[in-house]
Amino acid sequence: MTTTYRLEYALVDGAVHPDVLVSVSAGRFSAVSISPADRGKVRMTGDISPDKRGFPRPTGETVIRGLSIPGMANAHSHAFHRALRGRTQRERGTFWTWREQMYAVAGRLDPDSYQQLATAVFREMAAAGVTTVGEFHYLHHQPDGTAYTEANVMGEALVQAATDAGIRIALLDTCYLAAGVGKEPEGVQRRFSDGDAGRWAERMTALADAMAGRPDVVVGGAVHSVRAVPRDQIGVVVETTQRRHAPLHVHLSEQIEENDQCLAAYGLTPTQLLHDEGALGQLTSAVHATHLTDTDLALLGGSGTYACFCPTTERDLGDGIGPSTRLHELGSRLTLGSDSHAVIDLFEEMRAVELDERLATQKRGHWEAGELIDAATVNGQASLGFPDAGRIAVGHRADLVTIDLTSPRTAGTGGDENTAVFAATAEDVVQVMVDGRVVVRQGDREQVGRELDAAIRALWEEV
Repeated sequence: MTTTYRLEYALVDGAVHPDVLVSVSAGRFSAVSISPADRGKVRMTGDISPDKRGFPRPTGETVIRGLSIPGMANAHSHAFHRALRGRTQRERGTFWTWREQMYAVAGRLDPDSYQQLATAVFREMAAAGVTTVGEFHYLHHQPDGTAYTEANVMGEALVQAATDAGIRIALLDTCYLAAGVGKEPEGVQRRFSDGDAGRWAERMTALADAMAGRPDVVVGGAVHSVRAVPRDQIGVVVETTQRRHAPLHVHLSEQIEENDQCLAAYGLTPTQLLHDEGALGQLTSAVHATHLTDTDLALLGGSGTYACFCPTTERDLGDGIGPSTRLHELGSRLTLGSDSHAVIDLFEEMRAVELDERLATQKRGHWEAGELIDAATVNGQASLGFPDAGRIAVGHRADLVTIDLTSPRTAGTGGDENTAVFAATAEDVVQVMVDGRVVVRQGDREQVGRELDAAIRALWEEV
């Protein structure tokens, strides 16, 4: 069955066009047509008159009003951190004091409460225009560190949550073995650890095999950080993901203390260590990449490693401002994530990359809007193992995120790609399509809010 949509405005091939026809078959775009009358024209928002355009009106088409852009990828998520929003901000401190509050929540989750919370969080993402989430998952075992009878029940809960929310998931199964360089896991960290990378690989491989063949699920791997995975274990994680041609993600140089620990233990920066262990490359995403040397920048850019920035979390935790433009210029493709979910709004993440650079340099105009949209869409999707998503193009997955152009935030802004990056917010998303299915419609946010409230209240009552 083929369904045809007439998009009032749509971002196609790097430019916004009016009156775009798309056909969807089996979850993919089977046709994308820009009216010949509009090719090459500079456009501003206005009324659409389909009968005056350059192609005939198909029978039974559905009109989608607003600006439609490709589906966005939240390339770095810790779903359970959403329970901390509005709570950890009440106290002063650092990343390290915030981490203790995060651990308190991590210690109480079980498969049922994890699935309930993650489903609500992923529905919040869907309502914000996210069609794929990269879930950086390390809550593997029971609170005392012993394995569940079903070893991957926590990961399976996350996959089911994404399915129930109507979005795709790249489950980035994370190797986490140490409390710091040379330190055994302690407290809640024991539920993160498989003991060694070999046992992690066995469990991760079993999960990947169980999910094989699902078009909406990718199982990748992650090195939590060079603090949490000893140097002699990193190669096992790298080999396991490379053998499966799966994504590999890693927290990198988020904190200066991480750099100091790595230099003291190995005489190398975290980036240099990962390079020496073969972890950098075009399937790898370096998350945060905040405190880097010139050598680090050259290694990341030269290897084509993705740089995943999470500006709303990095500012919330006081991490610092990463060198996004230098990484980009040297060859790293930018992706975006909401990480701790202090905010779930990839429009805000997009513009924050540019605005943070302005603060750091006291100059304006580092990133073009189209480049930032690519970071949130095609780059992010590819970094999670979905290279056939993130574009409105024939053969690509039929994802559409439609933005209201008449809200108090977007009205009068021109209705082009700059509107999406520098004016719109998650609140302006009125419809979301994932793989040809409409999963969010205008008015759904109230229900999403109720589900989040119920899941988080239940969790805090336990805590």
